[in-house]
Amino acid sequence: MSGHSKWATTKHKKAVIDARRGKLFAKLIKNIEVAARVGGGDLAGNPTLFDAVQKAKKSSVPNDNIDRAVKRGSGAEAGGADYQTIMYEGYGSNGIAVLVECLTDNKNRAASEVRLAFSRNGGNLADPGSVSYLFSRKGLVVVPKTDGVSEDDVMLAALDAGAEEITDLGEAFEILSEATDLVPVRTALQDAGIDYDSADVVFHPSMQVEVDVDGARKIMRLIDALEDSDDVQNVYANFDASDEVLAALDDE
Repeated sequence: MSGHSKWATTKHKKAVIDARRGKLFAKLIKNIEVAARVGGGDLAGNPTLFDAVQKAKKSSVPNDNIDRAVKRGSGAEAGGADYQTIMYEGYGSNGIAVLVECLTDNKNRAASEVRLAFSRNGGNLADPGSVSYLFSRKGLVVVPKTDGVSEDDVMLAALDAGAEEITDLGEAFEILSEATDLVPVRTALQDAGIDYDSADVVFHPSMQVEVDVDGARKIMRLIDALEDSDDVQNVYANFDASDEVLAALDDE
């Protein structure tokens, strides 16, 4: 999910102890399989696979599961599914634009579940292109705040590698770059000895819609319903919520 960065970071942190850990694991494993199928099973020569594996490890996916996913995807082991990437576009309450990225082996099932999630949560699907123009592909690296790593350290490592913007989220730093600069930025952080929580190519909104507590509750209900589908890998929405609104949601 990508809307307000701080909420995205909070969700990332909570995902590790989410009651739906099995569902999260399945999505991470699926990413690994697809990355291995597209670019091969060598982590050193396949940066997309490297990042998918790192993300799975950060979320405590067992190494055996990761290794088998790499083998299935690369063809070294039988059993890999033929996944397709499909993007759906729609609107939530208050006109919030929503992009839904699916990775599925059954297009009809994915379309049905996405449509149902929108219709049951005050949203509606939109025609292709009617929402996507509000987003651009960006590289996003989240670096947790730790002792001995300052914002200056992060800036020094990331800016020379192509980072465009570094934001202090309170408990982490968010580094935004062009999608093509994600690997150089991630590599520069590693070379500087700076650990990161996640490194992904995302759809970043060019404009955002401010929401109150009720609006945030409604859009999060829609996002949760979409993410509950096994076929949905990522949901992006162009909403913005203040710290006070996010705190109120956390209290619920």
